[in-house]
Amino acid sequence: MSFPTIPNITPSISLNRSQVCNLLLASVAFEELGLAHIINAEAEKIQAVIGTLPGVTIPGISLSGLLSINHEVRRTLQAVLKTQMLLEFKLEDVLESCPNTP
Repeated sequence: MSFPTIPNITPSISLNRSQVCNLLLASVAFEELGLAHIINAEAEKIQAVIGTLPGVTIPGISLSGLLSINHEVRRTLQAVLKTQMLLEFKLEDVLESCPNTP
């Protein structure tokens, strides 16, 4: 077996500092939006199980089932919180590196 031949790809990307800062801020915003969707989905999961989500009916669930779902929602929200903390650090770093970003 021989080594693969990798073509010489040299893309030309030209961004100025302001554009890079705006892209980094947008990436933080999109990650935040994704986390918001996850939080909303977890809230709807709880609402569906306890019967308060409009248009959704789920047959009776046992106490152990409720506790299990609560445990899984809690784990998911803990992971979201950890990601949120990392995003805050990222945002602080971007704002520090790009003080004149509008």
